[in-house]
Amino acid sequence: MTEQDFTPKSYTSKVESGSVKWESPSNIALVKYWGKRESQIPENPSISFTLSNCKTITEVTYTKKEGTDFSFDVIFEGEKNAAFKPKIQTFFERVEGYLPFLRDYHFKIETSNTFPHSSGIASSASGMSALALCLMSIEEQLTKNVIQSESEEFQNFNSDFFNKKASFIARLGSGSACRSIEGELVVWGETKSISDSSDLFGVKFTENVHPNFQNYQDAILLVDKGEKQVSSTVGHKLMYGHSFASKRFEQAHENLAELKEVLTNGNQKRFIEIVESEALTLHAMMMTSIPYFILMKPNTLQIINKIWEFRQSTGSNICFTLDAGANVHVLFPEDEQKKVYEFIKSELVAYCQNGHYICDTVGKGAKKLA
Repeated sequence: MTEQDFTPKSYTSKVESGSVKWESPSNIALVKYWGKRESQIPENPSISFTLSNCKTITEVTYTKKEGTDFSFDVIFEGEKNAAFKPKIQTFFERVEGYLPFLRDYHFKIETSNTFPHSSGIASSASGMSALALCLMSIEEQLTKNVIQSESEEFQNFNSDFFNKKASFIARLGSGSACRSIEGELVVWGETKSISDSSDLFGVKFTENVHPNFQNYQDAILLVDKGEKQVSSTVGHKLMYGHSFASKRFEQAHENLAELKEVLTNGNQKRFIEIVESEALTLHAMMMTSIPYFILMKPNTLQIINKIWEFRQSTGSNICFTLDAGANVHVLFPEDEQKKVYEFIKSELVAYCQNGHYICDTVGKGAKKLA
């Protein structure tokens, strides 16, 4: 599919007002995306686990209006939040060509997270995907009868097309948001090893996942709940001219191809090696960029060393991954839940800010709410 497939020519239904509500989860990348081109196109492919409990709930109320300017209010956690408005304005400007009704309505965007904002969990992924899904539901209302478009899929407006366009739209708000529409594993970025992969939207990983990796668990240890030291947008730009960029992009393709095999054959040892190496490579890219940044905190390193010691002494299949911050995602199989949480409580909680951590598991993706 191309961008043109997502561009409607006209709507025929007339809707004066309404309200839609979606919840959309965060996700945690196993193979990391770091570096992007214009229009939020990734420099390398990525694959992520969709989470279940860490999600954003967004309700959009829309009312027909006069005038041609974008008109919207953002209410976060029950209070008007002007700080989010510039990002939504930019998002609307980017997606207007694909959602031409945006200037026709005033939107009240009410949103909340089930996890601390700016906690190092990908709130932009869950937030922008939830908003994209709400906007897609509005477009679906506007296309109830007939829609004129170059794309036959658009005319049918089936669930596959809905999800692809929602992912496409979400990507233009936040790159990783395109991986939050579906679950349990989602691939984003064109790569030879995944036949239907695309730079434009995320696609479900459709291979038969080995039982070893089904219902995987993610305990998110909140080492630092403050604002990110470096925004993801700035971090991605640091890959321009980076000495190791081309090799890193090549490595991501290789790791994703191998991880595809690992997820189907159940090789837990190799899964751990790829996932932890990817996490450390992401941080190595930041430490060797100009300017350079160290995003891990001393407690991040303490937790990593404790995980390695625990794995060595018990034979556990526990491992860690990191996003572009200090917090640690502890990944482990469902059948190790009891012993890993005992380990977290006895050994790792001391390194978390105020002892806080979040228990999560792999989920099925976003859901429309009544």
